[in-house]
Amino acid sequence: MTHRFSLGIDLGTSNSAIAVTDLESDTTELVEVAQVLRPGQIGDIATLPSALYVAHPDEFPADAFTLPWNESADRLVIIGQFARDHGALVPDRLVTSAKSWLSNPHIDPKDPALPWKSEIEEKKLSAFDCSRLYLQHIRDAFRHGEAAKAKGWELAEGQIVLTVPASFDDVARNLTAEAAEAAGLGKVTLLEEPQAAFYAWTQHAGKEWRTQVSPGDIVLVCDVGGGTADFSLIAVNETDGELELERISVGEHILLGGDNMDLALAYTLRAKLETEGKSLDAWQFLALVHAAAKAKVALFDDAALAAAPIAVPSRGSSLFAGTVATTLERSMLEQVILDGFFPKTAVSDMPREGRRVGLQEFGLPYAADAAVSRHLARFLSRSLANVKASEKLAALVGAAADAKDFLAPTAVLFNGGVFKAAVIRERILGLLTAWNDGKPVRELQGFQPDLAVAKGASVYGRNRATGKGIRIKAGAARSYYIGLESSMPTVPGFTPPVKAVCVVPQGMEEGSQLVIEGKEFGLITGHPAEFRFFSSEVRSGDTPGQILADAEGELEETSRLEVNLPTLDDLSTGPAVPVQINPVITELGTLELWMKHTKSDRRWKVEFTVRTE
Repeated sequence: MTHRFSLGIDLGTSNSAIAVTDLESDTTELVEVAQVLRPGQIGDIATLPSALYVAHPDEFPADAFTLPWNESADRLVIIGQFARDHGALVPDRLVTSAKSWLSNPHIDPKDPALPWKSEIEEKKLSAFDCSRLYLQHIRDAFRHGEAAKAKGWELAEGQIVLTVPASFDDVARNLTAEAAEAAGLGKVTLLEEPQAAFYAWTQHAGKEWRTQVSPGDIVLVCDVGGGTADFSLIAVNETDGELELERISVGEHILLGGDNMDLALAYTLRAKLETEGKSLDAWQFLALVHAAAKAKVALFDDAALAAAPIAVPSRGSSLFAGTVATTLERSMLEQVILDGFFPKTAVSDMPREGRRVGLQEFGLPYAADAAVSRHLARFLSRSLANVKASEKLAALVGAAADAKDFLAPTAVLFNGGVFKAAVIRERILGLLTAWNDGKPVRELQGFQPDLAVAKGASVYGRNRATGKGIRIKAGAARSYYIGLESSMPTVPGFTPPVKAVCVVPQGMEEGSQLVIEGKEFGLITGHPAEFRFFSSEVRSGDTPGQILADAEGELEETSRLEVNLPTLDDLSTGPAVPVQINPVITELGTLELWMKHTKSDRRWKVEFTVRTE
């Protein structure tokens, strides 16, 4: 089918956005999203806050939140700006960071558990449900928007690209794609967010992008948004006079971003108020977080300001009399944000681990160390280990692979709302320069911190649909493995280590598959069996079929699945069925794992959609 447009969707942790490219005129523009601004008022704004509010049945009139496209919508579920703002006052009814819950390895993302720790009587939602509802809202907002109506676009005529963090494992990636299909978007193409930011930068820079990078460059895409920190490295090469780009490393999934910074400011301001004899209740503290976020933006936007006012109202009858006032001074801002989250550390300083308490409160696995600097140092040191593990990658980066401590980028592309602040960008550039023995690391000009991911996804979709434009070579971001039970005699008091077989090598390209030849495995069918999956960001040299002797010691476990694979009528359910492993990475960027019967053309699919522990 010939596509008429490309739709890019940034399903963000804190905010979501959409952009569309008209393939006829080759123009890209943002699509404002209609949403509830307050009861009885609908408005179009640039982003859709990734927030969902579960209203009490008697809280609002029945027609308070009627959207243009669905008069019969569930009036108890509100999405967007009003959900975020009103939900801050009633936090036990507010869902935020559903995307982080989608990637949480400790829960079933289809389990209705959100709002987390809430005791509301209304039905709760799963992380999958929330993602589906956000995407459904985005779908409807686009279909009823001016651009789609004016040009008569139907969703089926579009190349739809949905972004995911580079650090997402394949369970989270596949669930995101499944949520999009359940939302009525069809089969979407997945694209890593740092890559999307790079595509947006090339379009914004036009032909000039080729003058800002050159063969031998290693570009760090540094993406710190509201809830996550995501790092990627892209190598620039040249073949027959044409620049080529290849993503060579991605970071771990780090729950650390602007929301953490706002919370840190609020705690610091509360301590200041308490020294003045003023106290805040729980509701006022939430209002303080909101006020601190606004004051932070004001100070970072205007370097001439020495301080920004903070006003926290009370819920009492005398609103003015109950207001608590203070100020956020620039010195406090820089102490909390720059020194706390972006301290001047050495490249050898790694993130500190949290204390191992015997019993922990269950929830999102937030980063134990708030210093983005140390997480970045860890990423760059692991990136060096990754390129050294592969002759191909080592040759691609050249002399940089001979470094001792870390893979040094030569240029940085910033992304995410945190980097709107020039002083934070300067701190990162200063750190990288200091780590690189004083050799400057340049900033790529023309970044768009809030909306680049949606724009870049749309540009990438244009490139896919037309076959024109640049493509970043990427493929699988990490190597994947499946646990293997050892075949050895039972020894009292000794548990043999779990082996692992490499099923997907790092860099395996979209639209490709392989069969691991020369190795036969026994597959249990007909009753429940456990599959354990592992991955690695630093073993780029491992090959399909390679067996590691100690999976738990050498790899990161990503999920455990308990499944009951169906038997086939003419196959015995007693002994294990002989199979070969047949991994597939689809054109859409999702991973499928098949077990192929060695004596026929029959296969079993092991789904990457559920986690159990």
